[in-house]
Amino acid sequence: KISGLRFFWEEQKMTDAQQYPWLRNYPEGVPAEINPDIYESLVDFQEKMCEEYATAPAFSNLGSNMSYRDFGAKVTALAAYLQSLPGVEQGDRVALMMPNLFQYPVALFAVLKAGLIVVNVNPLYTSRELGGVLKDSEAKVLIIIENFAKTFERIQKETSVEHVITTQVGDLLPTPKRMLVNFMVKRVKKMVPEFHLEHAVMFTEALAKGASLEYKKPKIDRYDIALLQYTGGTTGVSKGAMLTHRNVLANLQQTGIWISSDFKKASEVVMTALPLYHIFSLTAMCSFMQWGARMVLITNPRDMKGLVKECAKQHFTVICGVNTLFNGLLNTPGFDQVDFSMLKLTVGGGTQVQKTVAERWKNVTGGAISEAYGLTEASPGVAANPLNTPWNGSVGFPFPSTIVTIRGEGFKDLGQWTTPQEIEEHTGEICVKGPQVMRGYWNRPEETAATLRDGWLRTGDIGNMDSNGRITITDRQKDMILVSGFNVYPNEVEAVLQSMPEILECGVVGVPSEKSGEMVKAVIVKKDPSLTADQVKAYCRQNLTGYKMPREIVFVESIPKTPVGKILRRELKDIVNPKSE
Repeated sequence: KISGLRFFWEEQKMTDAQQYPWLRNYPEGVPAEINPDIYESLVDFQEKMCEEYATAPAFSNLGSNMSYRDFGAKVTALAAYLQSLPGVEQGDRVALMMPNLFQYPVALFAVLKAGLIVVNVNPLYTSRELGGVLKDSEAKVLIIIENFAKTFERIQKETSVEHVITTQVGDLLPTPKRMLVNFMVKRVKKMVPEFHLEHAVMFTEALAKGASLEYKKPKIDRYDIALLQYTGGTTGVSKGAMLTHRNVLANLQQTGIWISSDFKKASEVVMTALPLYHIFSLTAMCSFMQWGARMVLITNPRDMKGLVKECAKQHFTVICGVNTLFNGLLNTPGFDQVDFSMLKLTVGGGTQVQKTVAERWKNVTGGAISEAYGLTEASPGVAANPLNTPWNGSVGFPFPSTIVTIRGEGFKDLGQWTTPQEIEEHTGEICVKGPQVMRGYWNRPEETAATLRDGWLRTGDIGNMDSNGRITITDRQKDMILVSGFNVYPNEVEAVLQSMPEILECGVVGVPSEKSGEMVKAVIVKKDPSLTADQVKAYCRQNLTGYKMPREIVFVESIPKTPVGKILRRELKDIVNPKSE
């Protein structure tokens, strides 16, 4: 624990509707505050949900279901196995690297139940990116899908990982489907590159061994770290946000009470297409567990035709997504033929939902996209529009037990505006206080001090609040690029480009994209005159996850800079010349 900081981020009582004008505009039945201490921990929460909804299906994946009872049993078995590993002690980190499969929620809660800390990893990370997260977190255990084991093999000896658990796509499917799926993925589709890992155990073996072991319940405090969620944060350096059990428990209640006016227990069906390693999707999954919902895990959301077919089968009541996902579905043949009569809720987050997409979604499905706002450091939910609010360009009102202020120079509270003429003088950095705000950044006290000030989370987002408490985001932290809801920081992409011998210098910015909101644009000065855009992309493909890849490459004679040598990124956005490729 961080001595002296236990109550640093504590929420304050919210009773003054004049001071907190959003309280006057809350939907009926939404209280000013939630109690983040209903459950002792996320483990306590999961156990009680599995007991209450034992016979109901918890997850669907690849045409099969897993009940809450079976889910709970597998979590306990894997937790017991993790506790038995030599050298693994309470508080150690376990990295999870897999797409949406049955194995993910089982592994997530097993790690927590063993008294360990989850480190979520994008399975599409390159070896360089994976190595950075594993080294920073000092993870001792890695649970990884075989499809990407080769990525880890390249750096295994450079990490502190002592135990590896590998899983195949179909491992938790019933027989004979399990064997058929694994055979197809590995032997027919050739989707698993050959790999050789030291100290690796199969997921199914770990479960079987764990089932024969005695699980020993550790003492878990609400303020213990549950997740190290890596993010560019508000300053651009990849770092682990320390999210406690209490942080996530608070946010699942805050978001849950906001959206649940007509939810029915053990009846809701949630299309889970966003990857669960992303905090938006992870917290949403936990939130919907409160009603014993069935989460339909989509393993490959990039397969839009397959996703549309799954939507048609499921008669889903809820879907969470980002602008890219909604736009992709709307442009996939057959989606407009899906039966949406059961759809109660569509939640949009990660990046602003475009007005045209929101309007098309309403026309096709009959329901509005409820736009929300959050960031990893807030577990992630901060604010949202009331359900079925037509697109209005805002992100709505702060959640219960959440205080939002707009801060200017000297951290001065700029207050709310009443008339449009006042907007500019009331526009500043959005700052947040509430029980969902992170404990800090892992092993980065200076970064923590810069981001958490007097109990306030400085988001780095620029916006304003009107006299009703409605928040509008007008800009983001200056350099960040938001690609399909994922943060991309120019300095990381520039570092990769600069390591290419044929490049003299470069600058990276975000430019508008109909498909992903923004895309990465690289402006490059060649060292080798024969360098081509295809060569640059091939190099980046080896070192960057897909969403970080430069999609537009422009070659120039020089990069515009300030007198002290800083890149003038605004000028990069408009550069187009005959050498553009």
